[in-house]
Amino acid sequence: MVTVKPFAAVRPPKDIVTEVAAPPYDVLNSQEAKDMAGEKSLLHITKPEIDFDPILPDHDQRVYDRAVLNFKEWQKRGWLVQDSKPCYYVYSQTMDGRTQYGLVLCAHTDDYAEGRIKKHELTRKDKEDDRMIHVRIQNANIEPVFFAYRDNEGINAIVARYAAGTPEYSFVDENGFGHTFWVVDDDADIARITELFTTQVEAFYVADGHHRTAAAARVGAERRAANPHHDGTEEYNYFMAVCFPESQLKIIDYNRVVKDLNGLTPEQLLERLGEDFDVTCMGGDIYLPARLHNFSMYLEGKWYSLTARPGRYDDGDPIGVLDVTILSRLVLDGILGIKDLRTDNRIDFVGGIRGLGELSRRVDSGEMKVAFALYPVSMEQLMGIADSGSIMPPKTTWFEPKLRSGLAIHKLD
Repeated sequence: MVTVKPFAAVRPPKDIVTEVAAPPYDVLNSQEAKDMAGEKSLLHITKPEIDFDPILPDHDQRVYDRAVLNFKEWQKRGWLVQDSKPCYYVYSQTMDGRTQYGLVLCAHTDDYAEGRIKKHELTRKDKEDDRMIHVRIQNANIEPVFFAYRDNEGINAIVARYAAGTPEYSFVDENGFGHTFWVVDDDADIARITELFTTQVEAFYVADGHHRTAAAARVGAERRAANPHHDGTEEYNYFMAVCFPESQLKIIDYNRVVKDLNGLTPEQLLERLGEDFDVTCMGGDIYLPARLHNFSMYLEGKWYSLTARPGRYDDGDPIGVLDVTILSRLVLDGILGIKDLRTDNRIDFVGGIRGLGELSRRVDSGEMKVAFALYPVSMEQLMGIADSGSIMPPKTTWFEPKLRSGLAIHKLD
């Protein structure tokens, strides 16, 4: 079972929460962040390169120093204030009429090391290192990771009771997504939540935040090694997560655009695709993939339906059956010569939140030559792959809405 604990969050007073709370650090580029950030915005802490003119590279030591300075200044000015006691927090997000309810809590680094926090993606060391530096210099988890867990009736009942009450925060962001936040400060409820997780929830699944999770675990290990009196109860053994029941989560599509046809003409590409797919021209109107193993392709102003033929994939292989695997093996690698999705600069990835119109726009502009849209992976597939210890191909899952940063911060002391 997993280990969890409440924590005394550092968070904004309710009257300025919309001024402080911000999108995650990796959703905006530096210029977008600079354009968005008001005086109190957390972006000055998560992307402090925006405080310099011109904007500095985000790995510059002056940027790290400014991050520390700004975090201290925000607390000094009362824009971030620590709660007086350890609590849990309920955080709901609403998008397109659908609401998901998560618990903000502290997870244990041992659960990551020992496989009870399960991942489905590989991490890159350079990105881990960067996140590790931020945790280390701030002595805090400034932004949470996003976990899923298998539904638990007892936890759902407590969350529903708080969600029926008056929230601490409630606002709509610039994308029209709703964010609502309640404080769970009743001692009996805190004890019951801890008991339910530690006796009934077998695992957490990383939905978004693989690099932050890995970085938190590395900082915890680093602190242990440096503490001759380590006893396992120290706050650095824990890191902040927002945990949602898997039934409430929805993965949206994560699509691909490619710069060239690897020397083929459009007619030759269609001919090659016909060897493994049933190919149907759908005309100029956007075509959404209708089911698993059905893809849409945009090429020279037209949308096509591509359906992988039986025998071109293995339903018994949890990775081989994924549409991202089928597309990568048969098309991106087999026809277009893209061997490594992580490093090849001929391919780019477009989150489904942007819509399929973004795919046709990038092709019509001449920037890209062809685009592919995929049917979304299911939570059941994600959890099954994580349970098997397998790793999904890169850029497989896209969760929306993103967690808003600044609603809660976890200090490591």
